[in-house]
Amino acid sequence: GRKKEGKKERKKGRERRKERKKEEKTRKKERKKERKKQRKSERKKERKKERKKERSKERKKERRKERKKERRKERKKERKGKKEGKKEEKTKKERK
Repeated sequence: GRKKEGKKERKKGRERRKERKKEEKTRKKERKKERKKQRKSERKKERKKERKKERSKERKKERRKERKKERRKERKKERKGKKEGKKEEKTKKERK
């Protein structure tokens, strides 16, 4: 009987090792999956951040453009006003 018992024990050990190996493999797969998922979400966050940055940049650019336009208009008005004033002075002088 001792020989058979040893054989059975070895077989049990082998089975346990196989089982453990299988479990490790599945755990490894799970971890890999998790990491992949995490990386994906990280990239998503990064892209979102980038888009936000880009949009704010664009808005800033637009606002700058608008302000420039407004200033140009203002300057044009001022110049026109000065010209009008000079013309009026000339006409006053001519009348006298």
